[in-house]
Amino acid sequence: MFVHKPQIAVSTTKQATVGGGCFWCLEAVYQDVEGVESVVSGYAGGHVPNPTYRQVCGKDTGHAEVVQITYDSTEISYRDLLEIFFTIHNPTTKNREGADVGPQYRSIVLYHSADQRETAESVIGMLESQGVFGDPIVTEVEPLDTFYEAEEEHQDYYARNTYLPYCQAVISPKLSKLREKHADKIRQ
Repeated sequence: MFVHKPQIAVSTTKQATVGGGCFWCLEAVYQDVEGVESVVSGYAGGHVPNPTYRQVCGKDTGHAEVVQITYDSTEISYRDLLEIFFTIHNPTTKNREGADVGPQYRSIVLYHSADQRETAESVIGMLESQGVFGDPIVTEVEPLDTFYEAEEEHQDYYARNTYLPYCQAVISPKLSKLREKHADKIRQ
């Protein structure tokens, strides 16, 4: 007697959530990465439900500006996403990325699973052991509790405002660094 066993489809779509300075920068970078299906700017890591941009900038919510990346794990790995993350921001400055200062700009990896936590700790350990930055990495590695999507005006910010001085002075150099250091991961 033949027994048909239904095939269980394994999803290759995964999510990653990171923060390292202004979410506009991270969003613009990850939108150019092969295998990334979407990037949403938002807030996470704090204690205030449904925060607004103004509240987060007030520095009392505990939230960081983050991006939530949806990606196809057959095209790009979580480790690759983290290696890009550590290339495009300075993980050695607490509550700061360049001229952006405050706890909302802290370097943080918000993991979705134990595997992601282990990978983040492994990447940080490798970078530390190699002395890549010269100073200790202060990136927080925490479980993701809740991700709150940022207001519409913060989505696709660079694509809609490329000409603005902030975009030219801060975001464009991060995109150049992505192209220089991770050319093999750029969307074709």
